[in-house]
Amino acid sequence: MAVIELKNVNVTYRVLMNKSSSLKELFRDAIKGKARVIDYVALKDVSFTVDKGEVVAILGRNGAGKSTLLKVLAGVLPPTKGSSKVDGKIAPMIELGAGFHPEMTGAENVLFYSALMGRDVKRVKARTSEIGEWAGVSDHMDFPLRTFSSGMVARLAFATATDEQTEVLLVDEVLSVGDADFQEKSKARMHELINSGAAVVLVSHDMRAVRELSTRAVWLENGHVKMIGNPEEVVAAYEAN
Repeated sequence: MAVIELKNVNVTYRVLMNKSSSLKELFRDAIKGKARVIDYVALKDVSFTVDKGEVVAILGRNGAGKSTLLKVLAGVLPPTKGSSKVDGKIAPMIELGAGFHPEMTGAENVLFYSALMGRDVKRVKARTSEIGEWAGVSDHMDFPLRTFSSGMVARLAFATATDEQTEVLLVDEVLSVGDADFQEKSKARMHELINSGAAVVLVSHDMRAVRELSTRAVWLENGHVKMIGNPEEVVAAYEAN
């Protein structure tokens, strides 16, 4: 059964090309019809499904449309054309720590981040110390987030996002967070979520992780699907390109 379904998804950004030094100049150019606006197509006719318990890896060079695709799936960005359907709770691990506030403590950020994901804050509050311990930052949980290193923030965000079972997991390059021991912990937790039936979309430049974790791979190039199928075959074609 498909938990995620994309049908002919297109995302087009309108880009202003005028390099005006002020709003006044920009307004003047617009009035005189000199404003240059172009349409940049980030995704073009992207279609695929992800079933319960399936892991689909998204491959592609920088600028291929991978991050835009994850934002569409997370509901952050609506498609310009086509449709995106996602059934179930989503744990978006995109730009880890983006939902955190530097002046709030680690513990407060766990609650805040969890509330943004629609979780039961009372339950999360009881789990906060365990989340901090799993992330390896338990001694910093009462300090403002600005005192954390970027790696500590990412680890805490990963621990928070994966603390509850979820139907849909969106993962963007987070398996490289932390040291080797934490990376192994992260992969083990990913396996737990996958084995319990989560539908996973994984964006990664780590081809070993793609081969190890994914059941299918989608190769994006310039916003469109170049190839979709068995991970070994897609990775081989991608690396040969």
